Formats: sequence, structure tokens, C-alpha cells
Amino acid sequence: MSSESQRADVPDRLQAAGGLRPGAAAEVARETGQHEADVFGVASFFDLLRAGDRRLAVCTGLSCRMRGADAVLAAALQAGLPVREAACLAACDRAPAVLKDRVVLPEVEAAECASAGNDWRAVRPGAEDEAPWRGTIWPSGPDPERLALDLAGPCDFGGAASERARELGADAVIDAIEAAGLQGRGGAGFPAHIKWRGVAGQAQKQRYVVLNADESEPGTFKDREVLLRRPDLVVEGLAIAARAVGANEIYCYLRGEFELPRRELQRALDEARSRGLYADLHFHMHAGQGAYICGEETALLEALEGKRGMPRLKPPFPVEVGLWGKPTLIHNVETIACVPSIVLRGGAWFKALGRTGAGTKLYCLSGDVAKPGVYELPLGATLDELLEAGGGVIGELKAFSPGGASSGFLPASESARPLDFKALAEVDSMLGSAGVVVLNTTRDLKDAALDQLRFFSEESCGQCAPCRIGTRYQHEALKRHVDAGGDGAHLEHVARVAHEMVEGSICGLGMTAALPLTSAMRWFPGEFPADD
Repeated sequence: MSSESQRADVPDRLQAAGGLRPGAAAEVARETGQHEADVFGVASFFDLLRAGDRRLAVCTGLSCRMRGADAVLAAALQAGLPVREAACLAACDRAPAVLKDRVVLPEVEAAECASAGNDWRAVRPGAEDEAPWRGTIWPSGPDPERLALDLAGPCDFGGAASERARELGADAVIDAIEAAGLQGRGGAGFPAHIKWRGVAGQAQKQRYVVLNADESEPGTFKDREVLLRRPDLVVEGLAIAARAVGANEIYCYLRGEFELPRRELQRALDEARSRGLYADLHFHMHAGQGAYICGEETALLEALEGKRGMPRLKPPFPVEVGLWGKPTLIHNVETIACVPSIVLRGGAWFKALGRTGAGTKLYCLSGDVAKPGVYELPLGATLDELLEAGGGVIGELKAFSPGGASSGFLPASESARPLDFKALAEVDSMLGSAGVVVLNTTRDLKDAALDQLRFFSEESCGQCAPCRIGTRYQHEALKRHVDAGGDGAHLEHVARVAHEMVEGSICGLGMTAALPLTSAMRWFPGEFPADD
């Protein structure tokens, strides 16, 4: 086994050895030939490796807290269960969620925990068994002519898109991606074809394709539904991408809590292989160990290599120096799942599906809404349209996050604004992961912002001082403000610290972590008085 492979095995070996159990780091260091300090550094970095014997974790993210997560956690603690708090489990539509080992349970009620006695294994989901569960999707019926992802459609292992890609050739496939106007659906909205051409044009022959399925942005759960409902699109999209950029090694990085989606993706891959598809490609499944920061592409690469998941300085970019120093194409689940329909129907077809941008978009809807779920709408749809499809607001609309915690909050007056990359940037927000969390007028914006700030302060990797210090400062400043009954003096330096975080952080976490507070102060000044 190569030294690279041994290093990459460190997280999995640590998981098998008990994570931070005394002696585990030394044991894994001997097995892999790594320094014990490096191995311990990995074990101490990832949440799932630090969990120890606490086999249950209650999601205390905003959407789950809005649906009773605090009561679930209190009941579990009172029952003496081995429980801890967890960040968003990508089950906001089926809140409150609980992680049991590495399986997410939806709609767990406090009574379930109270009646479990001392047995954590007895905790069950509120609505169904632990088989792969799904959320609500819209449209609820198949419509392949108008929907790029068509989540309600049947899985298709015929390989038609792959065959069409072979007929077109690599250059024409990349041309189709460009003509489609496909932008990354994971957060940044970067044009996909630029990445593809960047990797394809490298002199090095060894290249990689990496699937980023580390869906961890609070309020986001669309990739979960794609993996559960249409894993065929993901497998075929990866195959088309790999052949187009000249790669034969594909790594699928799924967050460690995605045990059920991982099984579905593996089933889809096995089914495709049983039909003789993709024999020229090597797929590798990798389970993450619990770190929000690994959604950042270079942090994900570090984790794949068996290191602490800390973002790299850019440039160089992954298309030049990626996994193990080789050219690497990285896309998130939704982006790669768009590829088969683009190849089959053409770039112009995909582009025309959008309104203010190209294609359809998966919007995650949760919070104070009648029908939380994943909605496939034209890119540029408004919150008003999304709410109409989702059965409306429970109560009266007060605020919403358009793109997960990183996008901050917008007021009800912005509900007619297109949910796209450009229109949201005009109000200092962003589409991000399209995790739309809706708050009604009974919600306290200070409490909501405090929740998001706590998340970022806990998830900062600590590499950049402005982020490491700034995330903690913002959280503590707002907490002091709340504890002091609204004393505005505690928020005096928030804007200046936020500026330093943007200027001094090397990844998006530090650049956006202050938005929950700064946006709430901007749009809801009455809730953040300047003085006593």
C-alpha cells in the first residue's frame, strides 16, 4: 500500500479504533506509518471521531429548534441517554432530527426519548422505520421535459446520456455544458464549463473527479433527496464528467451522517455496473467524519487525503493542483446530476428552463411553512412562488434566509426578489445552497441570529485568526447584548469585526459568518437598539 493510501486510511481506521479513545491514535499511527501527533490531530478535528460513546445526537440547528429540538434534547438528557448536540443534519424538512450512530432519524418526538429508558437503540423516528426515508418534493409527478432533475421520475440505468456523450466526444460535451450556462449549485455559482476545460487542458495525465456530497449548510437538504431519489443521475453525471476531462478515478465524498444516501448511491453504482456500464472507471466511496468546513472544496480534498479538513490557499486551484497534487474536477451533487439531461437534450434546452439564470434549481424549504420539502423551480423563482407551491406560511411572514445560514436574513418585503445569484447579491445576500428557512412574526430575530452565530463559531476550523476570533466575538457580542436586555453597546464593533473577517479569511466560512447578525441588524434595526 502506498504512503498516500495509508494516510488516506487514517480517518476510517480511527473510526474503527474508537476515535479519541485512549491509545487509538498510537494504534493507528503504527498501522499506517504516520506520526502519532498527526493522527491525533485528525481524531481531534472531526466531530464524529470525537463523539466517543455518545451514540445519539440531536440536531439543534435553527429549523429543528423551530420544530421542538430543544424539548427532544432535554428529554434525552433526562432519560440518561448518551446524547450530544449536533449541527444541521440535512433533515430540516423532517425536523426535529436525531442522529443514531450514523443514521439520521426524522421527526423524533420528545416522548420517544423519554420512553427509551437507558437504551439509546430504542429511539425511533416519529413517522416511519429506519429504512431510507424521503422528504416532500415538488412537482410530485415526473416531468422530464421541464425538469432537469425530475426527482419524481424513475431511475434510469440505460446509459443513454453516456452513449450520447461518447457520440459527441469530450470537446462537444464541454461545449454543451457551456451552452447550458450551468453554474455550480453548491454555493459559489461558478461556471461549470470553466472547471471542466481547466482540468481537461492540464498536461498531467493523472486526473480525478470528486463528488462533494458533504451537504452541511444549515437549512439545506436537496442533495440528500437527489441521492435518495435519483442516484442514477449522479453516477451517470460523474461518468460523463470523468470521460470528458480525461479522468478514470472518481471519489465520492459523502458526509458521515449520510449513511442512508450512501447506500442508495452504492446501489445505483452496483446496478449500473451489473449492466456493463462504466467498466473503464473506478469509483471510490468515502464517508466524512463530521466537519462543516469540508464542504469547502480544498478542505474536502485535505480530508480525502487523510488530513485535518482545513482549506488550502488559492491559487493554485484544484483544476491545477487538487487531490494528491493532481488536476481535479470537483462538483456538488445537484450540479453533477444536471449533466445527463444537458447531454441528452442540449445546452439550449437547459438554459431555457431558467428565468433569470440557466436551468431549474432545487430550493429547500423549511421553517414556518405548511409543506417543507425540496422544490424544483426555474432558477430565479421568488419566495412568493416557492411559498405558493409549499402551501404558504404558518402565520405571517417576518423574515427568511434565502441560501442557508451563510446568506443571512432578509425581510418579508423582499419576498418578490428573484432567488438567484445576481439579485440576492444586490442586497448583500446570496443564493448559496438555496436553503430557504422561513420565519413568521412570532420568531425572535436575535435568537435566530444567535443560533447561526453559534454554529459558525463552533465550525470554524481555526486556521485564519480573523475567522477563529471573529466568529467567537460575534456570537459572544450578541449573547451579551441579549443577556443585558438589549444594551446596544455590546454590538458597537460588530460591523468592523465583520469587515476584518471578510478581508482576512481564506474561505467562504469566515467571509460570510457574520451575515446572520449584520443582516438582521440592517433589516430589523428595531430589534437591535443602539442604546439602552
